[in-house]
Amino acid sequence: PSMDWRPVQGVPCLRPMSAGIGSSAPATLMRISGIVDGNFSLVAGCKLNQITGINVFTHVCLVVFIFTYSLLISQVTSEAEVQAAVFLAREKFGKLDLAVNCAGIAVAVKTYNFKKDLPHSLEDFQRVINVNIAGTFNVIRLAVGEMGKNEPDADGHRGCIINTASVAAFDGQVGQAAYSASKGGIVGMTLPIARDLAPMGIRVITIAPGLFSTPLLAGLPEKVRSFLARQVPFPSRLGHPAEFAHLVTSLAENPMINGEVIRLDGAIRMQP
Repeated sequence: PSMDWRPVQGVPCLRPMSAGIGSSAPATLMRISGIVDGNFSLVAGCKLNQITGINVFTHVCLVVFIFTYSLLISQVTSEAEVQAAVFLAREKFGKLDLAVNCAGIAVAVKTYNFKKDLPHSLEDFQRVINVNIAGTFNVIRLAVGEMGKNEPDADGHRGCIINTASVAAFDGQVGQAAYSASKGGIVGMTLPIARDLAPMGIRVITIAPGLFSTPLLAGLPEKVRSFLARQVPFPSRLGHPAEFAHLVTSLAENPMINGEVIRLDGAIRMQP
């Protein structure tokens, strides 16, 4: 039987992002769709913040892209700013088809530092949970309200949400209690939200990336980068952001994938 693929060409899309793995998504979506770059004016911004001494690539860019448009926001946890972005998408393009959640922050702290007799900062833990889980959910809950207004296709499909978790949700390492908990939360809410939205024909999928060549890893010494690359069974290298974007495109186009978490990691299983 013929398959009812949904090409991403011209798809109105919200993309909360960090400066890392999600940065290639728009270009890849455009390239795979056969869209000429000259038809677009796309701004993908990022910002490096200092939060209690921890370097964090934050979620300052929400991109709505089709033809010539881009929108910056400062917080995915802000209802007003995300809602404003959704309204602008509707005003500019008439609908919203795809939301890709790439924003996230992390801290690397053990549960208790026995040498310094110091517990993990509760404030830092709560911040990671708030941005990574609540921020993701905030974008989902507001974006799907607009998607629900779309006319369904013959299959009843109205839209798609793609979230970003991490292999840390399954293979959390030392010092990753907050980050692993936050990514585990995204994994855990994927299926129930997919079930919530199934009657409206809105799919929900999560990607769990492994080690990717993001600006964070690019700043590490080459010796460390090579060591990390060798931990990946095959291909034995860091993933390219374009490979993440390629999966986003495939998931958006394949209507049967729903309520699933997909590891994109070269078969790595992180060591403690």
